[in-house]
This record gives sequence, C-alpha cells and structure tokens, in this order.
Amino acid sequence: MKYLVIGLGNVGAEYKNTRHNIGFKIIDHIALNANAKLNTERYGDVTQIKIKGRSITLLKPSTYMNLSGNAVRYWMKQLQLDESQIIVLVDDIALPFGTLRMRKNGSDAGHNGLKHINEILTHQNYARLRFGIGGNFARGFQADYVLGEWDENETAELPPIIKKAADAVTAFITMGVDKAMNTVNVKAKKEPVTTNTEI
Repeated sequence: MKYLVIGLGNVGAEYKNTRHNIGFKIIDHIALNANAKLNTERYGDVTQIKIKGRSITLLKPSTYMNLSGNAVRYWMKQLQLDESQIIVLVDDIALPFGTLRMRKNGSDAGHNGLKHINEILTHQNYARLRFGIGGNFARGFQADYVLGEWDENETAELPPIIKKAADAVTAFITMGVDKAMNTVNVKAKKEPVTTNTEI
C-alpha cells in the first residue's frame, strides 16, 4: 500500500520557523527519524520511506501555501493514488497551541492551503491532521501571527508535540483514518479533585 503525506508550509529561510510552517516541521521530523533525505523535485521536496511495510512519500510543496493544490495533484497522479491514500498536515488557529485533531474530510476553515487543495481536487474528502497554533492575536493581525515565529515558550514545547503529530501520521497509515481519529482526537483527562479530610 502506498501513501502520500503532505506537510503544508512556505519555502524560504524567512518562513522556516513560522507557525504556518508546522507541516514542514512534521515532515522533517518523520524524514529524520527514518534517516531519509528530502530531495528537490517537481513541485516540492520529496523522499520515500517505509512504515511497517507501507511505502510512504513525504512531500513539502514548493508552490507556496496558496498554491498547495498543484503539488498535491501532481504527486497523487505520479504515484497513482486516490484521496484515501493521502493526509495533509496543516496549522490551525482555531485549536489551542499543541492540540492535534485528525479529520477524514471537511471545509478549509479559512486556511488558504486547504482552500486551494479543495479547489484543485474539486472535493474535500481527504484526511488532514490539524496542528493547533492558537489564536493569540489582535483583530486584523491573523497574517502577522501565522507568519510570525514561535515564541520562546512554544519553541521549548514543540518537540514532543511534533513527535505526537508524527505518531498520528503512523496511526493513519497503519490503522486507517477512523481508528487513527479515535486515537488522536482524545481530550486530555482532567485531574481528579482531591480534598484533604485530615483534621
């Protein structure tokens, strides 16, 4: 079985550590752990790895965010894949920082990368892993926020969350989207309230 994992972001050093590029960071993490090197090919940086016997193509589109659909369409055609064999890794301002949500379909929710993919594929029936970047910005400053760099606290907390995102991709590939969603979309349990009854 073959899969295509697409991490959304913008090419260029000036975007490397921005919130909008979390998809690229997850791809880099997966490739590094697999000792794989991304090579520049048509429409993006690409490499092939294996996950539990499955053939996986990792893709960081070079089209810039707003034209991500061009890269997705090209590589789906090259690899002869359908929508059930792809997953898109994307930032989401509607989710608190570090929250992960997997969906098997859905609207673009105002995200330009997903919007273009939906337009190019003419549907929205593909899996996506949404990585919460929070929405701590003043009205009218959304672009500045998503294209801004992670702050010091976020940078320190990112590594284990990126690992969880990579594990979510593995779950999608090995378990299928429905079971993976049940694993990934688990709300944190609240700590039980304890009272001291000693006098």
